[in-house]
Amino acid sequence: MTFINPLYSLAGFAVGVLVGLTGVGGGSLMTPLLVLMFNFHPVAAVGTDLLYASMTKSVGTLVHGWRGSVDWRIIGWMALGSLPAAILSLLLLAQLGPPSAGVIDPIKVALGVMLFLTGLALLAKNWIISWSRHHGQDRSPLLTRNLTVLLGIVVGAAVTVTSIGAGAIGATALIILYPRVPLARIVGSDVAHAVPLTLIAGIGHWWLGSVDFTLLGSLLVGSVPGIILGSMLASRVPEAVLRPILACILIVVSLNLLL
Repeated sequence: MTFINPLYSLAGFAVGVLVGLTGVGGGSLMTPLLVLMFNFHPVAAVGTDLLYASMTKSVGTLVHGWRGSVDWRIIGWMALGSLPAAILSLLLLAQLGPPSAGVIDPIKVALGVMLFLTGLALLAKNWIISWSRHHGQDRSPLLTRNLTVLLGIVVGAAVTVTSIGAGAIGATALIILYPRVPLARIVGSDVAHAVPLTLIAGIGHWWLGSVDFTLLGSLLVGSVPGIILGSMLASRVPEAVLRPILACILIVVSLNLLL
């Protein structure tokens, strides 16, 4: 029995390099790759990618925690919304039953929508950062807290169903909600929040039987060195060049899923 598929490991390596270069979450890259290129059921691709993300993001959280770039207050408010939303989404998926056209088609649509929003968030990143620093400064702490919990609910449901949303979209929303918080701390908090969310969602998909462990092992073998290489090259490749290219790729892939 083969436990490691070199082709999947190569895909993991390629995605890992892009994640290291751009900081964009692997879900927005890996899940559509598994669905469109390797013809995995969207449910299996999402479930496997969630456990994959929980492992890779744990490493990132350790690094951000060591650097002090994690705001546990923000994580707590987001988790208050996201973790119950993830559990409820898993229960809904369980009620829908085994993968069928009635289950797969809505998930493909949800994947396409989340990819499209991720691409737009990447394209508008600089404008959003600039806008947030000049607006929203007078928002009350109570409103900010409530909006953070609401963001958690949206992200929790989206990540559980599509494995996408905890990266570019979550970070973009946090930039708007917390304009005074340094960008590195926003990114660190977003990565740290994704660990318990993707772990719970991934374990739930395992319970539903939608995790391919041969695929998971193959992806990890390739992605870990890929992320290391991408992170080392990140300072040499201009983000201003990479980000719009990646955003356009995500938008094209999203349209392929939607149309």
